Amino acid sequence: MNRDSLTGSRIRERRVIAGLKQADLAQQAGISASYLNLIEHNRRRIGGKLLLNIAHVLGVEPSALTEGAEAALIAALREAANDGGLGVAEVERVEEFAGRFPGWAEVLAGAHRRVLSLERTVETLSDRLTHDPQLATSMHEVLSTAAAIRSTASILADDTSISPDWQARFHANIDQDSRRLADSAKALVTYLDANPQETAHVSPQEEVDVFLEAHGHNFEGLEAGTQTVDAVLARAPQLVSVAAQHLARQVLGQIEADARAVSRAVLSEAIKHIGIDPVALAQEFGVSVARILRRLAAQPGTPRGLVVCDRAGSLVFRRPVEGFSIPRFGACCPLWPLFQVLQHPGQVLRERVQQQGRNVASFDCFAVAEPVGPAQYNAPPLVHATMLILPVNAPDHGQNAGRPVGATCRICPREACAGRREPSILSAGF
Repeated sequence: MNRDSLTGSRIRERRVIAGLKQADLAQQAGISASYLNLIEHNRRRIGGKLLLNIAHVLGVEPSALTEGAEAALIAALREAANDGGLGVAEVERVEEFAGRFPGWAEVLAGAHRRVLSLERTVETLSDRLTHDPQLATSMHEVLSTAAAIRSTASILADDTSISPDWQARFHANIDQDSRRLADSAKALVTYLDANPQETAHVSPQEEVDVFLEAHGHNFEGLEAGTQTVDAVLARAPQLVSVAAQHLARQVLGQIEADARAVSRAVLSEAIKHIGIDPVALAQEFGVSVARILRRLAAQPGTPRGLVVCDRAGSLVFRRPVEGFSIPRFGACCPLWPLFQVLQHPGQVLRERVQQQGRNVASFDCFAVAEPVGPAQYNAPPLVHATMLILPVNAPDHGQNAGRPVGATCRICPREACAGRREPSILSAGF
């Protein structure tokens, strides 16, 4: 059922919401109740002056009756239906549901948005509680000081034969420890309650991540050669520490060098006749596969994710993509192709993976590990692994859905996984 054919249903729902009887609305609109009944049951088309009159009586814009729910509401309902595992037939009736029950549609979409927001909050807080060094240090200070006070107080309470001199010393220790506990608790509360913009960057890498996200990972000036790295850094309030500025300079310098080697326009033309084939594209331009993966992630249009790690497996660059969760803190899923290629530098791995989380989504991943920096005698090569993440628009839920992977063990719901390092907070038995 298309949107135009649901105008009558929307009129009926708006009338019910407004508390009007069918006869009252018909009288005020200048038509008979029987004719309005046919309209509300979508048996008569409506437009022109009559539509304007009915919209005026109902106190809504005419477009609310003819166009129905906004595209964002329809999209939210479709996402809720897909997440709920409803069949294709039910998903196809989303617009009809939104047109006939706009109030319930808003409630359902709002509830779904709140669920998504809460899940993201749980994921963020889990990462922070587990891996935030400042929070961990503060909590350790509070707990250790409280334990010291408890120990001293128990000695005073249990031993009544302590001399006045030793009692005075114990009281002095309790006073000193209680002051330290108060200061530690105050510092912890201040840290937790401070402006998120001031506390979100718990590491230089975090500052760089926020800086890149603020620019949408897009630096047109560097791409076009009309802006220098220094000019970009001069307008980067997100980069507070010197270390963050140093890391950002490396990232921006890489973007600048990649753009000079392979421009986005030239790469776009090559993709038209070669396709998304990193190896063939690297041969076409005479550059490394890692550079092509970075340039493909920077192409406008379809969102693409990119992750880079060093030889130790620590992420040095992250460009998230919708549906593929990349932890901001701590270790990632060891099953990612990103870590497999570290053992075989130069090998290009292509694999479809399926990440388990709020949704089950499939992605085509291209990964390669290549040496960075100059060669040295008697020293292991410095290697960076790069992985491009391409969403699969129409994932196959059968054998071609991809190998299941997670984000990080802490929030991964897959219990039967050989690579699990710790229980998940989403596990029913945890």
